Amino acid sequence: MKSIVVLHHLLLLFFLLFSHVSSWKKEEFRNCNQTPFCKRARSRKPQHCNLIATDVTINDGDLVAKLITPNRFEQNPDQNSTDFQPNPLILSLSVYQDGILRFKIDEDPVYNPPKKRFQVPDVVVSEFVSKKLWLQRYTKGVIDGDSGESFFVYLFDGYEAVVRSDPFEVFVREQSSGKRVVSFNTHGLFDFEQLRFKKEGDGWEERFRTHTDSRPFGPQSISFDVSFYGADFVYGIPEHATSLVLKPTKGPGVEESEPYRLFNLDVFEYLHESPFGLYGSIPFMLSHGKSRGTSGFFWLNAAEMQIDVLGTGWDAESSIVLPSDQKRIDTLWMSEAGIVDAFFFIGPKPKDVVKQYASVTGTSAMPQLFATGYHQCRWNYRDEEDVKNVDSKFDEHDIPYDVLWLDIEHTDGKRYFTWDRALFPHPEEMQKDLFSRGRRMVTIVDPHIKRDDNYHIHKEASKNGYYVKDASGKDFDGWCWPGSSSYIDMVNPEIRSWWADKFAYSEYVGSTPSLYIWNDMNEPSVFNGPEVTMPRDALHYGNVEHRELHNAYGYYFHMATSEGLLKREGGKDRPFVLSRAFFPGTQRYGTVWTGDNIAEWEHLRVSVPMILTLGLTGITFSGADVGGFFGNPDTELLVRWYQVAAYLPFFRGHAHHDTKRREPWLFGERNTELMRDAIRVRYTYLPYFYTLFREANVTGVPVARPLWMEFPYDEATFNNDEAFMVGTGLLVQGVYTQRARDATVYLPSDHTWYDLRSGTAYKGGKTQKVEVTDADIPVFQRSGTIIPRKDRFRRSTVQMENDPYTLVIAVDGSGSAEGELYIDDGKSYEFKEGAYIHRRFIFSNGKLTSVNLAPSTSKFESDCTIERIILLGHTTKSKTARIEPSNHVTDIELGPLQIRSGVRSSVLTIRKPNVRVSDDWTIKLL
Repeated sequence: MKSIVVLHHLLLLFFLLFSHVSSWKKEEFRNCNQTPFCKRARSRKPQHCNLIATDVTINDGDLVAKLITPNRFEQNPDQNSTDFQPNPLILSLSVYQDGILRFKIDEDPVYNPPKKRFQVPDVVVSEFVSKKLWLQRYTKGVIDGDSGESFFVYLFDGYEAVVRSDPFEVFVREQSSGKRVVSFNTHGLFDFEQLRFKKEGDGWEERFRTHTDSRPFGPQSISFDVSFYGADFVYGIPEHATSLVLKPTKGPGVEESEPYRLFNLDVFEYLHESPFGLYGSIPFMLSHGKSRGTSGFFWLNAAEMQIDVLGTGWDAESSIVLPSDQKRIDTLWMSEAGIVDAFFFIGPKPKDVVKQYASVTGTSAMPQLFATGYHQCRWNYRDEEDVKNVDSKFDEHDIPYDVLWLDIEHTDGKRYFTWDRALFPHPEEMQKDLFSRGRRMVTIVDPHIKRDDNYHIHKEASKNGYYVKDASGKDFDGWCWPGSSSYIDMVNPEIRSWWADKFAYSEYVGSTPSLYIWNDMNEPSVFNGPEVTMPRDALHYGNVEHRELHNAYGYYFHMATSEGLLKREGGKDRPFVLSRAFFPGTQRYGTVWTGDNIAEWEHLRVSVPMILTLGLTGITFSGADVGGFFGNPDTELLVRWYQVAAYLPFFRGHAHHDTKRREPWLFGERNTELMRDAIRVRYTYLPYFYTLFREANVTGVPVARPLWMEFPYDEATFNNDEAFMVGTGLLVQGVYTQRARDATVYLPSDHTWYDLRSGTAYKGGKTQKVEVTDADIPVFQRSGTIIPRKDRFRRSTVQMENDPYTLVIAVDGSGSAEGELYIDDGKSYEFKEGAYIHRRFIFSNGKLTSVNLAPSTSKFESDCTIERIILLGHTTKSKTARIEPSNHVTDIELGPLQIRSGVRSSVLTIRKPNVRVSDDWTIKLL
């Protein structure tokens, strides 16, 4: 009998694994009509909300009010039980520095609801809480046509927050003009389903395919409308494989469409141009328009969410009349559970909004320098011999790289923190051998733990009660790569600490200081679960249902893993952890990628807006699998993917085990040369990238940026997602079609743009048609910028440490330019104590000056020098330049713009000024 059961389990595992790697099946996932809370919310009409705000007071520095249904309104038809009377809700509104409004709406605990609704912990950073401005008073007034008073509090720099009592609404407006910026419940679509005690006959269960959700507390969803004023477009709310601009999903002229879904799922071979939710969720939306600028809205909620962008005229039947001079975009937000914990960001500039959001959820962690280089991965490199061979081939073909990755097959029977000792008998020596050439290794660690009584992780987790429970209170048992698996309950801080301890060298036997970690499948993926994930009625720490925190599960797992690497090194070195699932705050713990994409041109194309959207919503260190995870790219596609990805923040080649091997040297000499050149370009610009990562670490402004972030008044940039900016200085235009011989590039206005292949200058404000070859893609440097490079080719970032720098100066119309360079030790946290070099380079009136931006007490030094200074757009006839304070003269002559095969351009070059990057100096053209 036992053998029959084992056979049954093996057959089931085979079926599940086979199903998982086959193509995406739409029917396995719910749509809005199959999701009751979404269907209910979408069916509501404007002015559905009957709530009014009363009993307004100032309490603990907040404006507090009760939201009640007055007697003049009939019972809300959405409440299933005829004897259910909704209790008052509590609104609290807080003001923070720099133009941030936070407001919460929750059930009133006075009325003893069945349980406390879940509020997401460990996302809002403590520094933000300390920026609260304690309200002392409010003013009252009547907005034209209202039957009740409104309450006003000063927000920031000429803006005020308004709580409108009847009809209930919260909005921010300009004090002087009364023009609105962003509003909540303008159209009266707010609905808050309150928790209830189950009574006999309450049919709350929901079924999807073969799964039943018990829903023990009944419907508990929340929905509301948010309007953005002066907006031409809206952006954000990743993760979806779609355009940068969020297209309308409902309204006149919009064919049947799904809302944008935010529900972390294991979706393989996902469709491009789809609102279907993927691996991560960030409920943060930005709007932008030429007239008003930029604003933002963030809802801190970890339950499933659906968001409609409402097309013009969607509310044609509504009697609401809004000011005719205010263009707006309306949106509908729907969530299965949680509370309203929402933030308005008033901008008004694009970078203001991303900085405001970063002040709430944190800025990006500063990566180690090696992590910004190229990563080589595959499911799977077979054994130590395979690893050694791949590593040696990079050197043989003079291709730099920094990290080699091992997928799940390196483990002993898919037990994490172990090694298959037949294939990897000497893991420490393998890692040390890589590190001797300046390279690191990454191994995979997922949240599903093999249920094996001989496996020490399982034994400890089971004994200590560290697993997520099913609805009956038993350890949840689902299927993933190891077969029968349970899942660590990472919501519990104690369990996260236990998990972090597992990365100690004594626990993770075979690991070394050069080993880093990859968290996959952490949505979480459950092959036999509803929608390939965990049941919504599973239970976590504090008796919280999985439905309430689903989208944050992977975030807590990522957090615990990052803390583990931090503990391992005694808090000295920065962790590197890649995660597939993400949530607001993920940027503080590491890197993400766009998951299981496909080797198709459309997936190369959509990877750009996906990564730009992640950057807009806080996660700057992101990338897509080069070449596509599934399928076999044709050689041209693979080359073009390398050429685009070299300019994106996270740069990794990765592939499924059923694909053909695709290391860069396997496609003939010419294509090896092209891919080598693309990877070398990345290493050339690493000083610039590292400087931008530091900017992201300090401010939250992303490394890769949509054009409109840099050019907020140029309407031609607002919906352009084929090109992107790297920092302020580089514009990159991808090539996304086969056999392309030219590319159409829009170059934003008010600037000259220098083609970095030839040095040719183009006037901005025009669409240019430029020739392309197989050798590269169009990249332009913006006038008025100075970009640092390192032009010597090495095998990894370690060997580049003491190499000299090149500065590329692209002057503007006045002959001026500026740029920055940031340097630290590339690995530790000593930069937080001021141990870094930060220089600003200013070129004006024929003189280049290096100015110190680091603390005067900084003890970090570098002997690196400036080897070359390239001048683009400068018309000087000078033959020499004087360097101070050393008072010596150096030559100006023609030199190469790039040191690359096939690039023959000659540009003005100051040769060997040999000034140290850490010093103050000037170079004057004579």
